[in-house]
Amino acid sequence: MTNAEIEQENPGIGRVTQDAAARGLDIEVRVRPVANSLHEAAKILGIEPSGIVKTLVVKRSDDTFLFALVPGGRKISWSKLRAVVGVNKLQLPDASRALDATGYERGTITPLGSTIPWPVFADAAIVGRRVAMGAGAHGFSAFVDADELIRAFDAIVADISDPE
Repeated sequence: MTNAEIEQENPGIGRVTQDAAARGLDIEVRVRPVANSLHEAAKILGIEPSGIVKTLVVKRSDDTFLFALVPGGRKISWSKLRAVVGVNKLQLPDASRALDATGYERGTITPLGSTIPWPVFADAAIVGRRVAMGAGAHGFSAFVDADELIRAFDAIVADISDPE
């Protein structure tokens, strides 16, 4: 299947690749089978678990959102993220609110091609790495240079995670 055919069958991937191109980002979208765990996904992709970046949609109390990029094997540190964002309250929205905020279902979320360009906060542990992340559709991963992704979104880089 060609990239054009993949994008036609999966509009989310088309949004991802178009936004990446507009931002001057070189990404590689790969088909991958469904995995039941982080370690299984890493094995399928041939990378370390920390090379998979989870894109989490986080809701602020004013009903705006942000993206938090957290490497595999780590979780959001709510106290650290609140301090960096400068707010007292943050939470994960339910799946339908996340879909409304980004245009992507959970497990496919990426800041690339989001229906609304929310601010991006990247955990410092992803700096200097090539990472895999959601590609806008189930069964696909997008590989990208994390430093270029950070640059493309003018992301704030900070220690926002703790070990799982």
